[in-house]
Amino acid sequence: MNTRFLLVFALCIFLCSNSAFAQIWTEDQLKKIDRSWEEVNLSPDPDFLEAFLAEDFIWIHNHMSMVDSKEDVVKRAKNAVKNPNNNTRSRDSRDVKVIIDGSTAIVTGITVVDRGPKPTTYHFMRTYVRKGNQWQLLANHTMAIPDEEI
Repeated sequence: MNTRFLLVFALCIFLCSNSAFAQIWTEDQLKKIDRSWEEVNLSPDPDFLEAFLAEDFIWIHNHMSMVDSKEDVVKRAKNAVKNPNNNTRSRDSRDVKVIIDGSTAIVTGITVVDRGPKPTTYHFMRTYVRKGNQWQLLANHTMAIPDEEI
């Protein structure tokens, strides 16, 4: 009986320590995954977007000036590949934070998008869902920050 207790106790310690490690690793993984969203907006890849975006994906742009679905984003990427005319020079994120709750994660932060003549700073909030072993982007909300508030 004593051996069984020690075995169960050791197993609990092992699972708890691995769970904490996995949480940290997953936050880093989500930051990398989120960075790939910024990169695919610079260099469109329709095949990547097909796998990356959840079927019900929605992107609410600045003050709801535009609302995109997965179909809209993939179509725009296909057009950009056929007719490259992207004037965006860079997309740099900072102050990225990750909140994980089970199979859902929220990533927030600031992205500075340089399309010239002057960069625009956006606050973003993205919702990821884990399906199997893959995180997919379900929702994206971006809001330009006025220069006087930066």
